Amino acid sequence: MGKTLFEKVWDKHVVQEVDGGQEILFIDRHFIHEVTSPQAFDGIRKRGIDLYDKHRIVATADHNVPTKDQHLPIADTLSRLQVDMLSQNCQDFGVELYGLGHENQGIVHVIGPELGVTKPGMTIVCGDSHTSTHGAFGAIAFGIGTSQVEQVMASQCLLVQRPKTMRITIDGELGQGIYSKDIILYIISKLSTSGGTGYFVEYAGSAIRSLSMEARMTICNMSIEMGARGGMIAPDQTTFDYVKGRAYAPNDRWDEALEYWNSLYSDDDAVFDQEFVFRAEDIEPMITYGTNPGMGMGITQRIPTTDEVERPENLLKSLEYMGLEAGASLLDMPIDHVFIGSCTNSRIEDLRIVADYVKGKKKSDSIQAFIVPGSKQVEAQARKEGLHDILSEAGFELRGPGCSACLGMNEDKIPKMEYCVSTSNRNYEGRQGPGARTLLVSPLTAAVIAVEGKIVDPRNYMNEEVVA
Repeated sequence: MGKTLFEKVWDKHVVQEVDGGQEILFIDRHFIHEVTSPQAFDGIRKRGIDLYDKHRIVATADHNVPTKDQHLPIADTLSRLQVDMLSQNCQDFGVELYGLGHENQGIVHVIGPELGVTKPGMTIVCGDSHTSTHGAFGAIAFGIGTSQVEQVMASQCLLVQRPKTMRITIDGELGQGIYSKDIILYIISKLSTSGGTGYFVEYAGSAIRSLSMEARMTICNMSIEMGARGGMIAPDQTTFDYVKGRAYAPNDRWDEALEYWNSLYSDDDAVFDQEFVFRAEDIEPMITYGTNPGMGMGITQRIPTTDEVERPENLLKSLEYMGLEAGASLLDMPIDHVFIGSCTNSRIEDLRIVADYVKGKKKSDSIQAFIVPGSKQVEAQARKEGLHDILSEAGFELRGPGCSACLGMNEDKIPKMEYCVSTSNRNYEGRQGPGARTLLVSPLTAAVIAVEGKIVDPRNYMNEEVVA
C-alpha cells in the first residue's frame, strides 16, 4: 500500500517508537520568538546543559514588538522585558537573532519561507500554533508548548503521538475576487473549528495547485483554526521556483534536493483516515460573523438563525458579543477599522492585491485602515515597488513589521465595541483587544470595505479579475 505525503515525511524523521503508541520525532528546524522561549531557556540553564544544535534554531521578535517608532525603546514594560530577554538568551546561547532593526526581522512564519529556511520534507516546530503555515512547502510543521520548546532545545527531538490523516480536495476554478483566505474560511465553515481535531490535513485538487506559494501558506496557516494539528500541500514546480535562490535554500546542491522533493506526494493508492471534497465554484467571498473562525459565511448570505445551528446557545452568545442579530445580512454594515496583516496575510502578494485595488482611490473617512507587513523584507519590497506610495495616497497607514493587531499583546489594539474587518486568523472574544469585534476576510475584501466604509460584496466593485 502506498503512503501519504504526511507518512513519507513523518516516517523519515522517526528516531524511535515508544511503548504506548508514541514516537520520538527528529526536528529539522526550530523557530522561536519572545513569548514562548524564556521559560524554555531557563529550563536549559537549570539543567546545566547546552542547546543540542543552536544552528537549527531561528529566532526573531514579532508578537510584542511595536509597529510604530521601532527605532525607539519599547514603551510597554512587559513587551520590552520579553524582547530584551529573547536578546539576552540568544546572546548567552549563541543563537542568531533577527531582532528589531535587523533586515531579516519579522513574523516568524513569514521570515522562514522568505529566507529559504523552510523547505519541503522538513519537520518544523515553534511555540506558536500557526507554525502550520510552513506545511505549504510539503513540510510537517506544527505548534508546540513551552515545555516542548525546552525538549527540542535539549534534544532536537519530540515525544509525540502520530496524528491521523485527512485529505481535503478542492477541484474547479475559483471565481472572480476569490482569494485563498476565502477558501480556508469556507472549509472551516463547513467542517467547524473541531472538524480537523486529531488530524494532519493535506490539501489537494486543481484549485489548490493553481495557487501561489503565498496563497498556499494562508490555507495551511489556518488549518489550526479547524482543530487540525497542521496542514500540508505537496511541493511542485511552484514550490521549487519559490525556494530557489533564497538565502538558505540548498542552491549549491539543488539537483540533489530536487530529487528528494519530487518524491514528496501522496501515492495513488495511499489511504487517508478521512477525506472531503469541495467545489471551487461554490466558494464566494467569505466573512465571519461570530467569535470563532468557523462562524463564517458567504458575504451575500445571512447570519444563521437558532434553528439552523446545532448549538443555538453558542450562536446567541457570540452574536450578543458581536452586537449582531440572527438571520441578519451584514451587507452595508458600517465598519470602524480595517487591519491588513498577521502571519496569515502580510506577505508581498497580499500588499500587491490591496494596492492594485486602492490605486487611485481613497479609503472612507470613517475608517482607520492600517497595513502591517510581515517582515522587513516585505516592507522593503513594498517601498521598492511603490506600493507604500499607492497605499499612503489612498489613506492607508503602512507600519513596521510585527504581529500587530492580530492579537492584543502589543500596542495595536482595537477599541472596545468597535468593529474591525481583519485579514488575521482569529476572531475570538478580545483577540484584538478587550471588547473588540472582529470580522475575518481576505485582503481584497478588506481593501474594498476600507474604500466603501461598510461591508460590501467585493465582486461588485471590481473592474478586472484579481488572481488569488
